[in-house]
Amino acid sequence: MRKRRPVKAIARAAVGAAVGAAVLLVGTPAHAATGCTVDYQVNDWGGGFTAGITITNNDAALSGWELSFGFPGDQRVTNGWSADWNQQGDRVTAGDLGYNGSLGTGQSTTIGFNGTYSGTNDPPTDFTLNGVTCNDSGGGNLPPTVSLTQPSNGANFAAGQPIALAADASDPDGSVTSVDFYAGDTLLGSDTTSPYSLQWAAPGDGGHRLTAVAHDDSGDTTTSTPVSVTVGDGGGDPPGDRVDNPYVGADVYVNPDWSAKAAAEPGGDAIADQPTAVWMDRIAAIEGTSTARGLAAHLDTAVAQAAGGELVFQVVIYNLPGRDCAALASNGELEPHEIDRYKHEYIDPIADILSDPAYADLRIVTVIEIDSLPNLITNVTPRPTATPECDVMKANGNYVEGVGYALAQLGAVPNVYNYIDAGHHGWIGWDDNFGPSADLFHQAATSAGSTVDDVHGFIANTANYGALKEDHFAIGDTVNGTTVRQSDWIDWNRYVDELSFAQAFRLEAVSAGFNPDVGMLIDTSRNGWGGDARPTGPGPMTDVNAYVDGGRYDQRIHLGNWCNQSGAGLGERPQTAPEPGIDAYIWAKPPGESDGSSEEIPNPDGKGFDRMCDPTYPGNARNGFNMSGALPDAPLSGDWFPAQFAELLANAYPPL
Repeated sequence: MRKRRPVKAIARAAVGAAVGAAVLLVGTPAHAATGCTVDYQVNDWGGGFTAGITITNNDAALSGWELSFGFPGDQRVTNGWSADWNQQGDRVTAGDLGYNGSLGTGQSTTIGFNGTYSGTNDPPTDFTLNGVTCNDSGGGNLPPTVSLTQPSNGANFAAGQPIALAADASDPDGSVTSVDFYAGDTLLGSDTTSPYSLQWAAPGDGGHRLTAVAHDDSGDTTTSTPVSVTVGDGGGDPPGDRVDNPYVGADVYVNPDWSAKAAAEPGGDAIADQPTAVWMDRIAAIEGTSTARGLAAHLDTAVAQAAGGELVFQVVIYNLPGRDCAALASNGELEPHEIDRYKHEYIDPIADILSDPAYADLRIVTVIEIDSLPNLITNVTPRPTATPECDVMKANGNYVEGVGYALAQLGAVPNVYNYIDAGHHGWIGWDDNFGPSADLFHQAATSAGSTVDDVHGFIANTANYGALKEDHFAIGDTVNGTTVRQSDWIDWNRYVDELSFAQAFRLEAVSAGFNPDVGMLIDTSRNGWGGDARPTGPGPMTDVNAYVDGGRYDQRIHLGNWCNQSGAGLGERPQTAPEPGIDAYIWAKPPGESDGSSEEIPNPDGKGFDRMCDPTYPGNARNGFNMSGALPDAPLSGDWFPAQFAELLANAYPPL
């Protein structure tokens, strides 16, 4: 097991006023820099701002680094992450934290901070890395271009088989002096003449991320897009030979960060040993923060929990550009156009970590981008529920491309099992949403290098509240000659609960072109609806509404309500293969983590205030203009919410 130094980054905190103002992007010059390149990007809301800094080392490999720059105005760093931050006067330094100190030639690392100012917020321009000036173009030199042409992404090689690497490289205003070939951070060798190639004689078993770095005659460098390959069995199940259901015969990872919070609440020790998913909801989450371990640290802990046996590690991939276009509470850090940042600052680092041979014996289940693709069906023009933000994401194609890229890169890791989020029955269950959603998912699964072989299944009800089974009425029931589909609650939906929806959607996905053995997951973390309000039999037969409302377990005011729902309870505990076509019931949403704040809370992570989390809100077109049903005094999405946790325990069904 690899050892890592603990993360010392300062915790992010709310700064200034509301997030959501215009974003100032201060990029690098069009030409590459000698020595080092710094890309400085600012989200500025007037008086406060968040800065993200990408440092690229264009020179010899570094085993430690310190970035320095001066503010041109009265800006102050209030807190930061992924570096040791200090400010004296207008001068700022940011040093590595040990775990991110190695910076090879052409490699980058991303750090950031929150700041305040009272005058102007012009960007700094005098960046130095270990004393070397960055963004010094050396007279306008243009960088080289480079791409790996061999091997192909996702290729598999037998154990002990040499791998031939090849790259195309050119320089628009000079010449390429050499091309370096890397496996992860390890330099395999270099070639100084075109065609650039290398024979890797002894690749180790497992997954590998290959890149090529081109150097030009002015000292500038460019790194290729990574290619993932597998040697031998990767220590796990190779592509095409994964187990049918990763949960069978395996334990599931218990997140110690969540478990400690649960155990600290009254009665929480009853469920603190339950497995929950780990959420990668922003770039900083990959390396970890002062309050939560990063992805590699979680995986190291999972290896220890496995103790040589089979273990499933569940991780939610959730950071698309323009994320969650129909809501505000879970908006993310990436702007709608930032697909390249999503690919190379988010997905690529995750794939690189997951492909580490140290984790090859784990079965890694990924939940791919909740609340994304279904929005392109239900919340775009000409639907009455359309939002301008969803229209933008449909037009620019970045949801489809992003999901495809995530599936391709993560699916190239032989022990990863990708499950695409499929919404829930109260969203996709209507006839005009059901089939089109499956078709759209197939489009995404065959884009950006992905194929349907990269999709192991789908997940329903992620972070939602739809009842698993409604026992007291069925879609075929009638009351005095009126079908239950005409009731206000069902409103012509084809499904009454998550189990019937998930089983039917699996078949629809196969009809749309997915493999016949795809499976389904259902998130049961908050859909138990127990307690005194749980009906024990059907409603009265006086009319169809009385029949459905009197018998339904789901006690939401409206099926479209989704934020911190009053009266909700824990659902079925995680279990394997509970029903035909269902790989597992899981707790993807850790119980006790908020869906969104009840009022506006400024924050540096782009999370907006959505009135659907306000208990006084009378609703919108997406919930039939009903009250939101949300709990009061809720914190930001993802933050710990003790009142919700207590209610989930009290209303659990099956009871604790």
